[in-house]
Amino acid sequence: MPFPNRLGSNAPSTWTATSLAALAFAAAACRGPSREPAPSGEQGAKAPEILTQDARMEWWRDARFGLFLHWGLYAIPAGEWNGNTGHDEWIRETAHIELPEYEKLLARFDPVKFDADAWAKMAADAGMQYVVITSKHHDGFALFDSKETDWDVASTPFKRDILKELSEACARHGIRFCTYHSIMDWHHPDYLPRRGWEKRPADGADFERFERYLHAEVTEIVTRYHPGVMWFDGEWESTWSHERGVKLFDLCRRLDPAMIVNNRVDVMRGGMGGFNSSSEARGDYATPEQEIPATGMEGVDWETCMTMNGHWGWNKADKGWKSARDIVRMLVDIASKGGNFLLNVGPTELGEFPPEAVERLADVGRWMKVNAEAIRGTTASPFDALDFGRATVRTQDGRSTLYLHVFDWPADGVLRLPGLATNARSARLLADPVRKLAVARDENGVVVTLAGVAPDAVASVVAVELDGKALVHRPPIIEAVSNLFVDSVAIRLVSSAERSVVRYTTDGSEPTLASETYKGPFQLSDSAVVRARVFDGGKAVSASSARTFTRSTPRPAFAPPSRKAGLRCERFPGDFDALPDFATLTASAKYVVAGVELPTGAPEERVARRFSGFVELPRGGVWAFALASDDGSKLYVDGERVVDNDGLHGAEEKRGEIALAKGCHELVVEWFNKTGGAQLSLKAGLAGEPLLPVSKERLGYVPAPKAEETEGAPGERARGR
Repeated sequence: MPFPNRLGSNAPSTWTATSLAALAFAAAACRGPSREPAPSGEQGAKAPEILTQDARMEWWRDARFGLFLHWGLYAIPAGEWNGNTGHDEWIRETAHIELPEYEKLLARFDPVKFDADAWAKMAADAGMQYVVITSKHHDGFALFDSKETDWDVASTPFKRDILKELSEACARHGIRFCTYHSIMDWHHPDYLPRRGWEKRPADGADFERFERYLHAEVTEIVTRYHPGVMWFDGEWESTWSHERGVKLFDLCRRLDPAMIVNNRVDVMRGGMGGFNSSSEARGDYATPEQEIPATGMEGVDWETCMTMNGHWGWNKADKGWKSARDIVRMLVDIASKGGNFLLNVGPTELGEFPPEAVERLADVGRWMKVNAEAIRGTTASPFDALDFGRATVRTQDGRSTLYLHVFDWPADGVLRLPGLATNARSARLLADPVRKLAVARDENGVVVTLAGVAPDAVASVVAVELDGKALVHRPPIIEAVSNLFVDSVAIRLVSSAERSVVRYTTDGSEPTLASETYKGPFQLSDSAVVRARVFDGGKAVSASSARTFTRSTPRPAFAPPSRKAGLRCERFPGDFDALPDFATLTASAKYVVAGVELPTGAPEERVARRFSGFVELPRGGVWAFALASDDGSKLYVDGERVVDNDGLHGAEEKRGEIALAKGCHELVVEWFNKTGGAQLSLKAGLAGEPLLPVSKERLGYVPAPKAEETEGAPGERARGR
């Protein structure tokens, strides 16, 4: 598993794969399976059936909950090397272990307590519907008997084929077997790039030959073990490309058209939680890691993968376990947003689940035994938010069941469902289905009256039976070019409800029938809190929405005493996980560069840069800036942080706004990259206008009184001064 963002000696393989035509990716998360007839070939020949995206994804969408297993040689040191206890499956990289030393672990791998049936049963009892295990992680070690390499389980004292045993156990327990497979391979002699600290030479390495080896291993896995999902990872290094991803994706489609392939087969995911719905991008679903998207990922399938403690692989020193309560609520949150939850366990070197993981899986299983129907086969909540918790929906035969996951049992014993227009017939607690709960309608929607105390302190589930599809009047959307303005800002209120009235206030108070009726865009000239609500038939039918607008005085420009074109750029080598405190570091080199950009050529690794100077703005007003980077970056204007895009992640853009007067303003951009791809770009524009790359003609710096020595860099235009 990558750090959140970085998301041997094998005989060269001669296996080759036939590349197929690229398949268009269907991003929309449609409901229900279907099959489309394929056009016939020769006259009279029967046309084969083509599996549609809906049919392929049906079981996965229904499952909602799966088990991730990170297991391999790295379980033996259990996270500790030379006294440092912070390692995991990345230990060869993080502890800088040379290959001959790491290879000694092969003779020590003998997990005598491994029991595939016990693993599969624990997953099934926890309410999970599929298991994803590391067939090969970044260290290249294979958990199956591979014909392509001796760097596998068959060459250990254990010898048994772990994938074979676990796939058979999963079938016995009624859950899907799936495999994780790393593209990155630190063991194979042809994989590039080498680690920056490695002494092993790269002479003679042939990445094309490695790619053939990768295809051969994937073919072994798919044809032998028939995984329901091929979960790729390690695609972010510079040697992998979209074209290589297309070939690997097409190979998987040819080997098993029904097998699901995640989006990490390609390089276009756009950050740890990103998803590219372009027809060029490959992958059936998005894979946010260690995070739950705030509002889900509408229009695409997605799955959050998350550790149970702080590590993917076994780390005996890590005691930071999530509670069963946390895990259940995360599962509910994810399902309510239309996603799947892939929860990780790192088995020990002996082949056992840590006791803390066993305990939590059992606790989650007890909750799922009562409430599984509110998770499996459900779709996302029709509500934007609920005060008491979350909601999921199951629709069948024209009717819907709305599941209310109550995290906070209301003190007044009433659950309020604002904006619910569909008639509610009845309600029941899943923990006590015999007892019926009262349902009624008030001016805001539907209310459910509870009785007694919460039956489950983690999440009590109330099932509300509806006459038809769950229709919710959503609050109006408050549109404006920016939350900041200088003189005035135009406000537009948008509602999806037909033949309804939107009423609003500008003092933050709740709209009533006496409030202003929205008839079209209006102007604000002072700071205000706009609140809006939908009314129909003389009563409110939606919750209210709110947005704060702030009048801001533009920061004054400054007149540079002298200027030169370009920006100062300082380079700082280092193994960073976040932006460093540059004031404590000494630059290894100083340049003058034309703009906020990186050198051409191979991506820089283990490095940080700081750009400084000023930008000249042609007009005053609220300016929006977009800073895109891989890994982290920040933007400061006149000393104020405008964009914070820090941390380990793939190519990701973040935006910010600030009110600025016409003229010159101090500009500082900080950036770092750990490993893999590197990217940095800056766009700007007045709020409401397209953001464009910052023109190099508008960048400058104030030269020092004494000329500074400038070191050149390959592929980087440097000017002395």
